[in-house]
Amino acid sequence: MSEGRTIIDLVAQRQDREQFRRKNWIGTFQEYLDLVRDNPKVTRTAYQRLYDMILSYGVDTIESGREKRKHYRFFDDPQNDGKDAVFGLRGSLDHLVNALESAANGYGIERRVLLLHGPVGSSKSTIARLLKAGLERYSATDDGALYTLGWVSEDEPDNPDAIDWCPMNEEPLHLIPQRFRSEVEARLNAGRGEHDYQVRITGELDPFCRFVYQQRLKKYDGDWTRVIQDIRVKRLILSEKDRIGIGTFQPKDEKNQDATELTGDINYRKIAQYGSDSDPRAFNFDGEFNIANRGIIEFVEVLKLDVAFLYDLLGASQEHRIKPKKFAQTDIDEVIIGHTNEPEYKRLQNNEFMEALRDRTVKIDVPYVTILKNEIKIYEKDYNSKTVKGKHIAPHTIEMAAMWAILTRLEEPKHAGLTRLQKLKLYNGKTLPGFTEDNIKELRDQATNEGMVGISPRYVQDKISNALVAHPESKSINPFMVLNELESGLKHHSLINSEETKQEYRELLSVVKEEYENIVKNEVQRAIAADEDALARLCGNYIDNVRAYTQKEKVKNAFTGQYEEPDERLMRSIEEKIDIPDSRKDDFRREIMNYIAALMMDGKRFDYKSNERLYKALELKLFEDQKDTIKLTSLVSNVVDADTQKKIDVVKDRLIRNYGYDDESATDVLNYVASIFARGDSKRD
Repeated sequence: MSEGRTIIDLVAQRQDREQFRRKNWIGTFQEYLDLVRDNPKVTRTAYQRLYDMILSYGVDTIESGREKRKHYRFFDDPQNDGKDAVFGLRGSLDHLVNALESAANGYGIERRVLLLHGPVGSSKSTIARLLKAGLERYSATDDGALYTLGWVSEDEPDNPDAIDWCPMNEEPLHLIPQRFRSEVEARLNAGRGEHDYQVRITGELDPFCRFVYQQRLKKYDGDWTRVIQDIRVKRLILSEKDRIGIGTFQPKDEKNQDATELTGDINYRKIAQYGSDSDPRAFNFDGEFNIANRGIIEFVEVLKLDVAFLYDLLGASQEHRIKPKKFAQTDIDEVIIGHTNEPEYKRLQNNEFMEALRDRTVKIDVPYVTILKNEIKIYEKDYNSKTVKGKHIAPHTIEMAAMWAILTRLEEPKHAGLTRLQKLKLYNGKTLPGFTEDNIKELRDQATNEGMVGISPRYVQDKISNALVAHPESKSINPFMVLNELESGLKHHSLINSEETKQEYRELLSVVKEEYENIVKNEVQRAIAADEDALARLCGNYIDNVRAYTQKEKVKNAFTGQYEEPDERLMRSIEEKIDIPDSRKDDFRREIMNYIAALMMDGKRFDYKSNERLYKALELKLFEDQKDTIKLTSLVSNVVDADTQKKIDVVKDRLIRNYGYDDESATDVLNYVASIFARGDSKRD
């Protein structure tokens, strides 16, 4: 069998024709009423459908300290493997979903514009894009089904291709005359509880459907039951590409802006056919408000709109109506979401003529991320082993870039003695002596503008990209390559005009470089001291001496066989590595022995790895003992003897195996740490 035939057979086996039929269902108005009776949710408003769509992905409750917060899985973008996932904006997303819930329940927010407000690159567009794509997918599922109406042709009543479908995706129940609606609602809702979804018929037919409806009513001498026999109802699948139920409006040059882009325009070619420019059949109901009916409309940079557009926006939000040219006000049912940045919003606040718009918006702040681990996720989404081919990203490269970005967004702490870097670590979940969760909450409350200024993730992404291509001879990129790109780019940063701010950001780069130095020194130290047999021997020696010390006994010398006093020098050389003062040594030693005794009572064996502080002390002590034998500082010279090279290769292998380096980046980091030690040695000399 040919490969082409195999591929065709593969698709044939997996296609779902039954699902296709459900999506393309067409029926009568009577059949639609039966559908509504069985599943009233097909009549949901746009806000209700959008809110239910978000909940359909699941909600997790996450405990953060004393608070319980909701995590909406929808914003992880599971359908696209997290391509548009939103990280670290739980507060903003909670505010958004709460607003949608309020609107879904009809508490008033459905008559507002949802305004995502924040600095450039803070995920405002991503959130809007997620909502549009999510609603589109949801409408194609059985749970998200909705329907619209059309009119059979008078000339070809049996031709399904001749049906005039409603240009605004109208809800078919709008065909029910006002005076009968309460009774029809009662019938459709009969037997349902107060917590069950209830059908509510609100809104009127759009101008086109209203015109055809009145024509048919005259034709059938007022017989409504005969009119609805001319109605066909079809399943509506929302689609941004096909401009069905999902609209996007982006401001253009003021000279080229035209309000008809929102509410439709006259079709001049059809005026000759129908004789009047006020005939709805000679009008294109294809403005963004028209086509977004029953779904969602996004306004990109909404506050850059011309005033004429803002008037349409006010009516659409507050009254749920738009005013197409030459026609009466027309009902719409759609979620209106816009986004803007800080300068544009300040202009809105300072403009007294914009008071009506301010009063009709629900502002949802979307700041930059201020938690390091979430910022790292943003960059790792684009720069990882799957997306970056032929280059190894050395450990801490993404982390250091993210750390600098976060530091630029944090306000200087008001707490005496607390640095901006320490504040970053507290926000990231690290504990510092003297700081409780209440203290951290207080730090956040004091910083009212935190996350609304600083470096955009886009700038960092651009510089990581530059670093990847700027060193073609290198097999890997390291933190210094990226940090240098970040620093050099500040000279020409289009959004930073203040030299003072640029200097502040350069100083923060120095803070990050110092932190990186500490991190890699620690990694190399741990790699050198990663000889588990040597660590176990050192630990056994220490514990023997501590046991003898606490029990006032002597220790047997393994070489001479003589009993000697506990080796105070050995014990202190280990304890000093974790800052145990001489006055606290007895307490620490008793703690260790009590810890071992408690394990023995539970039938467990003591392992130095289970006690983090002791493990760290042993590693530092072993590193100190082995540092000179490895002669790491000889790396900065041109001559390395065979014995030293062998030991260095062992350390390099540990860096590759345990910390994620490749050969080149491991060599680079060893050279860098060796130069640090060499500087330290020369200073001591």
